[in-house]
Amino acid sequence: MTEVDARGTIGDAAGRGQIAAWGLWDWGSSAFHAVILTFVFSVYLTDTVGDDLPGGISASAWLGWSLGIAGLVVALTAPISGQWFDAAAKRKRSLGVLSALTVLAMAGMFFVHDDYHDLWLGLTLLAFGSAAFELANVPYNAMLRQVSTPETVGRVSGFGWAMGYFGGIFLLLICYIGFISGKGDNRGLLGIPTDDGLNIRLVAVLAAVWFAGFALPVLFTVPELPRTAADPGAASAGFFGSYRVLWRDLRELWETDRHTVWFLLASAIFRDGLAGVFTFGAVLAVRVYGIEDSDVLLFGVAANVVAALGAIVAGRFDDRVGPKAVIVASLAAMLVCGLALLVVSGPLMFWVFGLLLTIFVGPAQASARSFLVRLAPPGREGQLFGLYTTTGRAVSFLAPSLFGLFVWAFDADRAGMVGLAVVLAAGLAVLLPVRAPDAR
Repeated sequence: MTEVDARGTIGDAAGRGQIAAWGLWDWGSSAFHAVILTFVFSVYLTDTVGDDLPGGISASAWLGWSLGIAGLVVALTAPISGQWFDAAAKRKRSLGVLSALTVLAMAGMFFVHDDYHDLWLGLTLLAFGSAAFELANVPYNAMLRQVSTPETVGRVSGFGWAMGYFGGIFLLLICYIGFISGKGDNRGLLGIPTDDGLNIRLVAVLAAVWFAGFALPVLFTVPELPRTAADPGAASAGFFGSYRVLWRDLRELWETDRHTVWFLLASAIFRDGLAGVFTFGAVLAVRVYGIEDSDVLLFGVAANVVAALGAIVAGRFDDRVGPKAVIVASLAAMLVCGLALLVVSGPLMFWVFGLLLTIFVGPAQASARSFLVRLAPPGREGQLFGLYTTTGRAVSFLAPSLFGLFVWAFDADRAGMVGLAVVLAAGLAVLLPVRAPDAR
C-alpha cells in the first residue's frame, strides 16, 4: 500500500494510475463548464426557455444575476472550505460530495422544459451547480501535491489542464453530432425530437453521466490526506470561527511570506485576462476579422487543442526552469500576439495569430496552479487554493469591464483587445517582483 509522508505527498512519486485518475476528474468535469455553463444549456435557458419571459427583464439578465450570486457564495466560502478540508483531513471526501452535488444539479436540468415557468428551476440548478463545481476545484487542485513530486508537479498540472481541454472538446462534439446538428423537428445522428427541448435536456443528462463516470477513479485511487497540525482548531472552529482562523493565518502569511500574497493577487489578475481571451475571442473573430459564424466552433475546437498541447509541453519546462519563467514567457508572448492582432486583418491572420495567442493560455493556467502548490506550506494547500479561487472571483470584473471600456472609448470592437492586453500586462507587472518558488 502506498504510504503518505508528512508533507502530504504520496511517497516519492505517485504511480501513473493515480496521476491518470486525478486527470480524469478534469476530463469529466469539463462537461459542466463546456456543455452546461458555456455552450449548450445556458444558451437553451436564455434563448428557448426564457425567450417569452414576461415582466420586461430578459432571461440573460436573470442568468447573470444568478451566476453572480453563486460567485459571491464561492468567494465567501472557498477559503474557509479549503481550510476545513485540510484540517479535517477530508479533502477527497469533500471532492466526492461536491462533485456529486454538481452531477445531481446537472441531472436535474432534464426537468427544465421549454416553458418560461421552468426558467427559475433552471437558474437555481445552474447557480447551485456552478457554486458546487467551483468549490470542488479547491480540494481537487490541492490534491496536485498528493499526485506529484517537486520534480514532476509542472508536468502533472499541465496534464490535468490538457485533460480538461480535450474532455470538453470531445464531449461537445458528441453532443453536437448526436443531439444538436441539423434542422427540423429531429436533431443529430440519433434523431432526438426537439419538442419541449428534449434533445438539450438529454444532453444535460449525458453531461451528468459523463462527469460522474470520470470523477470516480480519483476517489478510489488517491489516498485521503493525513491529518496535520498545520491549522490547530480549524477542523472544529465552526462557520464564523473559521473566519477568525482564516484571518489569523492571513496575518501570519503577510508577516512571514508576502510573496505568496502578491502571487495570489498577480494570478487573479492575469487569470482574468486569460479567461477574457476565450470569452471575447468568438466575438472578435466574427465582428472584426470576418470569420464565418459556422467556422467559430471550428476555431474554438482548434484553440482548445493548441492550448492543451501547450500545457503539456510547457509542463516539462515548468519542472526544469520553474513555473514563474513559464508564466512570464507565456504572458509576454500573448501580449506580442495581441498587439499583432491589433494591426492585422482578415480570417487567415486571425487564425494564425489567434492560435499563436491561445497556445500560451494553457501553460499560464497550468503553471499558475503548480506555482501555488510549490508555495503552499504542507497541509495548507486547500486553504491557499480557496484563497486562489476567492481572489480570482474578486477581480473577475477587470477583463470584461476594460474590454467594454476600450470598445466604447474608441468606438471599435478591435480596441477591446487593448483592454485584454492591459489586464495581462498588469498581472505580469505584479508577478515580476514575486520570488520564484525554486528560490525559497
